[in-house]
Amino acid sequence: MIETIEPLNKKPSVPAPALPFPLQPLARLSWNYWWSWATDGESCFRDLDPVIWEECGHNPRFLLTRVSEYRLAEMATDPIYLARVAKLARDFDRYMTDAINWSNAEGATPITAESPVAYFCAEYGVHNSLPVYSGGLGVLAGDHLKSASDLRLPLVAVGLLYRKGYFRQRLSLEGWQEEVYVDTDPAELPLHLVQNEDGASLTVEVLIRNRPVRAQVWRADVGRVALYLLDTNIPENEETDRWVTGHLYGGDRETRIVQEMLLGIGGVRLLGKLGIKPHVFHLNEGHSAFLTIELARELIQSQGLTFAEAAKQVKQRAVFTTHTPVAAGNDEFDVDLLTRALGVSYEKELGLSHEEFLALGRIDAVNPREPFGLTPLAIRMCRSTNGVSRKHGEVSRALWQKLTGDSRVERVPITHVTNGVHAPTWVAPLIRSLYETHVGADWPDRLLRRNEWEQGIARISDEELWAAHSLLKARLVAFIRQRSFEARITRGDALDHTEAAKKIFEPGVLTIGFARRVAGYKRWNLLLKDAARLRQIINNEERPVQFVFAGKAHPQDGEAKLVLQQVAKWKYDLRVRDRAVFIEDYDHEIARQLVQSVDVWLNVPRRPLEASGTSGEKVAINGGLNLSILDGWWLEGYDGTNGFAVGDANDDATPQTITAAGNPESDAGDAESLYRLLEQDVAPLYYDRDVHGLPRRWIAMMKRSIATLGPEFNSDRMVEEYARRIYS
Repeated sequence: MIETIEPLNKKPSVPAPALPFPLQPLARLSWNYWWSWATDGESCFRDLDPVIWEECGHNPRFLLTRVSEYRLAEMATDPIYLARVAKLARDFDRYMTDAINWSNAEGATPITAESPVAYFCAEYGVHNSLPVYSGGLGVLAGDHLKSASDLRLPLVAVGLLYRKGYFRQRLSLEGWQEEVYVDTDPAELPLHLVQNEDGASLTVEVLIRNRPVRAQVWRADVGRVALYLLDTNIPENEETDRWVTGHLYGGDRETRIVQEMLLGIGGVRLLGKLGIKPHVFHLNEGHSAFLTIELARELIQSQGLTFAEAAKQVKQRAVFTTHTPVAAGNDEFDVDLLTRALGVSYEKELGLSHEEFLALGRIDAVNPREPFGLTPLAIRMCRSTNGVSRKHGEVSRALWQKLTGDSRVERVPITHVTNGVHAPTWVAPLIRSLYETHVGADWPDRLLRRNEWEQGIARISDEELWAAHSLLKARLVAFIRQRSFEARITRGDALDHTEAAKKIFEPGVLTIGFARRVAGYKRWNLLLKDAARLRQIINNEERPVQFVFAGKAHPQDGEAKLVLQQVAKWKYDLRVRDRAVFIEDYDHEIARQLVQSVDVWLNVPRRPLEASGTSGEKVAINGGLNLSILDGWWLEGYDGTNGFAVGDANDDATPQTITAAGNPESDAGDAESLYRLLEQDVAPLYYDRDVHGLPRRWIAMMKRSIATLGPEFNSDRMVEEYARRIYS
């Protein structure tokens, strides 16, 4: 079928003033998230009205409905601004009409516009204005789409439109996390409602809990990539079923399994209705594993194959990326719940008995007490499985050895593709300008040519790099003060504590960032293991240190909330409160503020539980330094000259006995290593200044970090590797 689009701005929720004709390109640009990583893209929208830009959550479509008629007329007569808009529009047109086709290193590729990659994920962190993500998995997926677009790799993506999204975080006076959910109105987002040729909304139907559940489809444009989002909030569904796409990770186990059924089964049916015939299906984490059995069902029904014959064909068309290094972190469902959600008719259409179907999702296929897991299903039904770092690949081979039946762990057919980040999205404009000047206007392309990249970085003077970084730190301090003041007023903090927010942090003080999901293995409380020693480090008269924290605990993880409360309450300590702050409601935009500006990024997960991590990669592309446990991507990136390593590379446990609890001896050793590094290496190096006030050795390490980490840990390299090794 031919997809048609109904432009939602025909009936905006807020009447919009007509755009003067010189500004009309902004309306077209607002429909494609390309603007979010284009040079001058964000600032062209923000400069229309910075206050409204903040109020509307950096949503350009909503912004254009709110800016006053006078302000639009004013900007339409500003020749400098008009030249910027015109250039942005020309750049977008060139980007979208570029005739160069995708090809891999060997030239010919089976991936074409007619046979693209179909990428499935439960969340996408394309931009903070599209709230269908919670953290690292989603942000990685968003970066994957952007790099596929930049590289012209034919790819379509499938996900879910969560009307309540992930929760917004608020801390009480006692430091306890409170969850607030906000409605998402698709009419205010750059989302197109996908329609049939007759003009009716395109829907797909999946039998869930023995009744048909229908989903309409929205499309977000991410450069050249189409992201399709399924939405069950339509009148045709029963009230319960309208909430299938209500919350991201906010429901019970039954909500989770029906969401994953809709994503996998409904996603395959959607692509069929759109006439898209993928060359390969990429399952990014196990949430979409049901797509493999839907592909098998289609083959059985259309060609009369047996399940074994269909599964063999499916296996040649599907690849799987696992992101979790422990069995407990993979989705598993009680057999009764699975049967209630999926029903028995599906098993019959596959030609399988109940036990044969259950065996697909069990490590031990004949163990009747084992639950049904989506990761075992994905591994069995996909031609390849990969982890997201070299170490994670090694851990995954040991973790799933019993499933594959290989006698030696090194023979388990699980590889790895190390995660990367989309540099144009995460690099600060000031740093980007240095790259454009010294590396070249095509600096993202040169990231993949290491020699050219390193030569360009070497041309950046110490003075230029330090000036840019210092300005970004000053911006971060202003951001921290403003956010902290607003949060304290909202929370009703004591007047003196609220007023103190206006003076916390100093641009000249060594600033360390620690922002990530609050989970046991992330070891948020490791830093506080010896609070007295940490206070001495923070309040050192000659070499003070300040810490900025951010992160969310899962709504149902009580232990993580207690850890978060411990950190949040610590900032009330009068001995540290000017140099320790927790920024509430961590999201895409807060992450950008932090990774673009901190001096050091701290990461202390329990080895080997960090599958990869990407936040430190974002810091590196901005010139910040990593202070991290040797796990995940840092185990590959650290070379002794481009950052700092906490502890050693010895694992705390074997893959078969890994738990988030770890052991006290390991925690004590890593805490000691961290304190010693801060006292003897990090702080002395940062404060070692020459006669001009420049920390020359620190800047040399910044350059070394940019030069060595940028080429390896970016998503263009990652997507090219997937296309070359996994997809083709």
